[in-house]
Amino acid sequence: MKLLRNDLAVTGGSSSALVLAAALVSGCAAAETAGADGTNGVTQSMINNDHAHNDRITSYGMGPHGQRYSTLEQINRDTVGDLTPAWAFSFGGEQQRGQESQTLVYDGKIFVTGSYSRMWALDAESGELIWSYEHRLPDGISPCCDVVNRGPAIYDDLVIFGTLDAQLVAVDMETGRVRWRDEIADYREGYSYTAAPMIANDLLITGNSGGEFGAVGEVQARDPRTGEMVWSRPVVEGHVGMLPDGSDSMTGEKNATWEGNTWEQGGGAPWLGGTYDPELNLVYIGTGNPAPWNAHSRPGDNLYTSATVALDGDTGEIVWHYQTTPNDHWDYDGVNELVLFDYEDENGEVVKAGAKADRNGFFYVLDRETGELLSAEPFIDNITWADRIDSDGRPVETGNRPGNPAETDGDRGESVTVAPAFLGGKNWSHMSYSPRTGLFYIPANEWEMEIWNEPVTYRRGAAYLGAGFTIKPIYDDKVGVLRAMNPRTGEIEWEVPNPTPMWSSTMATAGGLVFAGTPEGFIKAYDDETGEVLWQFQTGSGVVGQPATWEMDGNQYLSVVSGWGGAVPLWGGEIGPLVRHITQGGMLWVFKLHQSADLASH
Repeated sequence: MKLLRNDLAVTGGSSSALVLAAALVSGCAAAETAGADGTNGVTQSMINNDHAHNDRITSYGMGPHGQRYSTLEQINRDTVGDLTPAWAFSFGGEQQRGQESQTLVYDGKIFVTGSYSRMWALDAESGELIWSYEHRLPDGISPCCDVVNRGPAIYDDLVIFGTLDAQLVAVDMETGRVRWRDEIADYREGYSYTAAPMIANDLLITGNSGGEFGAVGEVQARDPRTGEMVWSRPVVEGHVGMLPDGSDSMTGEKNATWEGNTWEQGGGAPWLGGTYDPELNLVYIGTGNPAPWNAHSRPGDNLYTSATVALDGDTGEIVWHYQTTPNDHWDYDGVNELVLFDYEDENGEVVKAGAKADRNGFFYVLDRETGELLSAEPFIDNITWADRIDSDGRPVETGNRPGNPAETDGDRGESVTVAPAFLGGKNWSHMSYSPRTGLFYIPANEWEMEIWNEPVTYRRGAAYLGAGFTIKPIYDDKVGVLRAMNPRTGEIEWEVPNPTPMWSSTMATAGGLVFAGTPEGFIKAYDDETGEVLWQFQTGSGVVGQPATWEMDGNQYLSVVSGWGGAVPLWGGEIGPLVRHITQGGMLWVFKLHQSADLASH
């Protein structure tokens, strides 16, 4: 860890900021003004209650449960047609590529990250630059799936984000000056970091990226004000983590589900981030694919890869796990977010649940206290690797696995065609949940792949796949499909197809709307009960970012980043011709109603 209190970030523009007009909800203000430990800026209490306050966004997912739902309704079905740009900010330069960030909003400032490990603070009313930070990246970084960044975390008076060379950087919220830096892992071994950090239990929670390079997945917890490590938990059996008292703690049991030394470069990178239940003090995080892709070389379930793990917020110990794809042979990962929600069962009892639309094509509902499977249903049309999820929670496979190259005379095993493709029925882009409708809004994709296995040997920092593949479209007229899923029945209530993949997160609001972007460059508003498109705006580049909304000075604002990139143009195979015409970009767009003040007064 490096404390750098005098290290000046790249700065520019005005340092002035607006004070948000809306006051904190009565009864919460005292608890949220200062933490028991002396925190004077953003507190854990504020983050825990993010979903209940419209004058700020202090967490990734717009609340620790990750529902991406806003109770604001000034922008609604009747008024959304009046939505117009308030201002836009260019990320500038030639460093474009994929822009997948979600904005945070606090104290009149917007905090947003961009490609190549950059970050900006902007005046929320005018878009004027307050400060910027551009990380100095070394040669030899190994980002798997574009040079993206999905957003920062804020805590106390700090803004914290991760970098492509697997570092964490904390800067002063007012000035952009670097306060501390620390290394998650060694980028020369294939590690990187692209997720938004999470604040839970007054700790900074991060995973890592790099599973395609044999990098071992690990969740780490730090003091967010200093960067000092509090606990760490590898998510591959046999590796050793650290407890808060500094003692060692092995994950699982060595060789319980991995043979020989296959666990040593076992993959499992938790590269997307997680959600948090403050009442249970559990951190939920998805784990990535095991390494290498060639599963014939690593018999066993390969815990805890391609799974969701629930970690004790105090110690990092695994409280429960649910593995969606045992002995993953298709790179289905398991990193997709577990969105926390409550519902009443047939006996009128409230069930504390979590839902996950997994890359493998199934939509899982789990008891978030115990990890017990409550239901699992397909959310895409085409799943050929498994028939169903059994009552014991395991997939009933069809046998559609690529052949073992060790059983052939050539350099590759027998290929198979399987759906979904490895980019998944849903990739990283987040779904949202509306308590108003009781529906989840899933950015889904319909595609298949031809995949085969090849021999592979681990080399430090090199790709560690042992597979070849190509992605193919299934339909002539669509790849992406926005779907509204009922978690209680497993039914799809409505769907809207899109010619190209859905790679933007969704956001639902009390105004009866769902917002999502498309690679064609549009940010769109859909009716949350029918899927009808009620408004759209062309941003000039593909939208693979994350919509967010807040209220300031009586006006509801909508933000989204625009800039085409991500995994699809890099790994898309035969999908490539569908997206080749899309231009790159890097912009933050902010919208409000043209007649906002008048509408708010009626």
